[in-house]
Amino acid sequence: MPLTEDGIYDVALRLIEGDGVEALTMRKLAAALNANPMSLYHHVPNKEAVLRGAAARVGSRFSAQGPEGLPWQDRLRHMFLGFRELALEHPKLMTYCLGRAEYIQPEDSFWRDLTNVPAAAGLPTEEIPRVAATLCATLTGLMISELTGVVQQWATLPSAPGSDERPAPTRLELDAMAHFALDGAVASVENHPARVRERD
Repeated sequence: MPLTEDGIYDVALRLIEGDGVEALTMRKLAAALNANPMSLYHHVPNKEAVLRGAAARVGSRFSAQGPEGLPWQDRLRHMFLGFRELALEHPKLMTYCLGRAEYIQPEDSFWRDLTNVPAAAGLPTEEIPRVAATLCATLTGLMISELTGVVQQWATLPSAPGSDERPAPTRLELDAMAHFALDGAVASVENHPARVRERD
């Protein structure tokens, strides 16, 4: 079967989710494709290009568009929850990508849709990049913590000295925690000083 970029990215995703980004090499990828390692370089120049292509392949499935006419609060919730589902499907790749600034670019649909939220909320144009960056850091930070098991570990810590540790949260409890964080993100935009000044 001839090599294609799509085929390379599909196999790379499988290897990444099996063994992690660090374990992926061009030689291992070629072996999994039953191809000569040098033939890969006719399609992708290096491992970083493979990772970018795999990330773009996953990202192409992301759509921030919810039902027509949603208020900005619900658009933010829809966007984050959809992105979280993709991240949970590809935890090792997304942990790698979300920890690197270069994986979110101005032309990405995620960033474009994220900047539309504060605009729809009526924030001044000069505030939009900072608010969008804060939302991005807050929500992707939560995703990284969930993907790496950190938030699950924190949730087991005793709430006071001498109290017992709690069991690790279930998927339903993690979903509720994600909604709790979203409510906080929505409230932060709703109560942004620039919006408060407009209301007063």
